[in-house]
Amino acid sequence: MLDTFITCVIRVAVSLCFAIPGFLLCKTKRVSEKHLSTMSTILVYICGPCMIIYSFYNAAVSASINDLNKGQMALDMLYFAIATFLLQAIFMLILYFILRRKYEDAKYRLLTCGSVLGNVGFFGLPLVVSLVPGNPLMACYSSIYVITMNLLVFTVGVFCLTNDTKYMSIKSALMNPTTFGLLLAVPAFIFGDKIVSFTIVDAFASGINLLGQMTTPLCMLILGIRLATVSFKTLWIRPFIYLICFFKMIIFPVACFFTVYFLPFLTPDFKKAILIISAVPCASVILNMAEIHHAEEELAANCVLVSTILCMVTIPMVTLLVNIL
Repeated sequence: MLDTFITCVIRVAVSLCFAIPGFLLCKTKRVSEKHLSTMSTILVYICGPCMIIYSFYNAAVSASINDLNKGQMALDMLYFAIATFLLQAIFMLILYFILRRKYEDAKYRLLTCGSVLGNVGFFGLPLVVSLVPGNPLMACYSSIYVITMNLLVFTVGVFCLTNDTKYMSIKSALMNPTTFGLLLAVPAFIFGDKIVSFTIVDAFASGINLLGQMTTPLCMLILGIRLATVSFKTLWIRPFIYLICFFKMIIFPVACFFTVYFLPFLTPDFKKAILIISAVPCASVILNMAEIHHAEEELAANCVLVSTILCMVTIPMVTLLVNIL
């Protein structure tokens, strides 16, 4: 139990440390918040898909080396996709029915999506891999969670932020960088173990892995720059921020964990991944959507920043449930 707790604290602390250079560079005027859109574009369109592609490729190679059943691995990934999509959708639906009478106030709509949508790829992947070492599916699980979350971001998530169904887009939900990453990741999983012996394939895989590993540092650098542009006083004074953070990093992951805990056909690592990945801070995409649709931009930004800072405490606490398994 103590080893898991310490590993989690160290992993989260290291991730948060990546925000410090961005914060300092912005405070010393070496970079500007105007650079954030370019950095975010690189993160979303290049690093994110590369992370997905390599995680599937590495799972195929690991299966070959360790004589694992690729068919069972593929089935587990399908289960994970279904489980994460349903857990997120159902939790948001429950909050919608509870809060819909207050939906004229944008903060309650933000509570609905902010309590569920998390930084599962850029923050969750390195965390779950370090806490459940030796299982190549862990990185795949995080990537799959990103994909199922994006299906909700551009449909239910946009509706929650705008309170208008006209902004919901099935096309945007399906046609986004994570989907394109999946289109390349599936062949990488199917044929990865068969083509790994080719030198050129290994070289390309190393390059894709390098770009994928940039996701967490780049995400945290962006967070540090954004943190340098806000007032620390105003960042902590809105009580509603803590309510959203509490739902996102305590209520939601614990509810997800106990929903799948009693299902006998799911492996312990599957359940651990559900818990760990769902406990990550609020997704930066919430802020992006809020800015696009002009709905509680300041509250959205503060939720992302505060939840990322508080996760230093909440994630180690929540992951203590891992020891139940």
